[in-house]
Amino acid sequence: MTKLAHLVLEDGTIFYGISEGIDGETIGEIVFNTAMTGYQEIITDPSYYGQIISFTNPHIGNIGTNKQDEESKKIFAKGIITKSISSISSNFRSIQNLSEYIKKKKIIAISNIDTRKLTHILRKNGSQYGCIQSELYMNKKKAITKILNYKKTRKNKKNISIGIKNIQKWIPEKPIHHIYQRKKFHVVVYDFGIKTSILNILYEKNCKITLIPPTTPIETVVSLKPSGILLSNGPGDPRLYTKAIKNTKKLLNLPIPIFGICLGHQILALSLGAKIIKMKFGHHGSNHPIQNIYTKKVFITTQNHNFTIDKSSIPNNITVTYVSLFDNTIQGITVKNHPSFSVQGHPESTPGTHDTHILFDKFIKKMHKQEFKNA
Repeated sequence: MTKLAHLVLEDGTIFYGISEGIDGETIGEIVFNTAMTGYQEIITDPSYYGQIISFTNPHIGNIGTNKQDEESKKIFAKGIITKSISSISSNFRSIQNLSEYIKKKKIIAISNIDTRKLTHILRKNGSQYGCIQSELYMNKKKAITKILNYKKTRKNKKNISIGIKNIQKWIPEKPIHHIYQRKKFHVVVYDFGIKTSILNILYEKNCKITLIPPTTPIETVVSLKPSGILLSNGPGDPRLYTKAIKNTKKLLNLPIPIFGICLGHQILALSLGAKIIKMKFGHHGSNHPIQNIYTKKVFITTQNHNFTIDKSSIPNNITVTYVSLFDNTIQGITVKNHPSFSVQGHPESTPGTHDTHILFDKFIKKMHKQEFKNA
């Protein structure tokens, strides 16, 4: 039986639609994602913690869901907004349709709303919080009150911690090629909410992987004898990760290559003295063109962030390498006189093109070069 639902924005705008997922209400910051494919990878990306994802593509769910495309075991997003969800799964890998999948994951969602209008509001006025309420919970006045209260609690929250709690070795759940091959490089990963596909790529590129919590002190990191350090993607305001910023600053005094991705890119920049600012509505999608400043080569990238490096704050120890062709924001940096670099986008690109897989090769080369120096 079809159940009604509505979406209430903090500015009072209301959209009526159909309830998907479980019954209830949920509040979060609304972000729109422009990807046309990869909805399962998007909703299971831990970086969406605390956010409600609105899909601009009018139709999702047509290939169902499977275990291989999960970026994490749970959905960290607070809710899902879409124009329509397919009840039919047309893919040999599918084990469950999308509606059943989000119900199993206990997610609240709404469909059959004008996502084009919603996107226009967010682009024009900037990001804002919203509340999805299913039929028995629908109350606009209470929704707005709860949104304002939720914003206050989010503002006062000092940090977000969804990464692992203890140091652990990582191997794929299912065998992939080279699984029995002796690993040449040891990558220690600061886990702020890392996507599984990033780990898979590193593993396939002959790396042994150790995951560590976001607050792990530098002494512990050094004792693990890493070939390189990865600062992972993750949710929230990078300026709140004060311990990670301090640790990264100390690590830059050691000759260990560091590779930052998305949130990790911003943490690396902060540790070098740059400033971070919040964007009007962020970048979320798999069709974002960036350009290498020096070669002029263009790459199509996957993006998912609400913060960016303040261009006016770049210190002398940073070289900007990539910029967005959408809004000219900084998309990549290297550290002068140190084998470290970072990118704002997601080079693993799930979903998306594999244009920037070369950045993983760059990380491997830096580790190889450093180990050669130490030999």
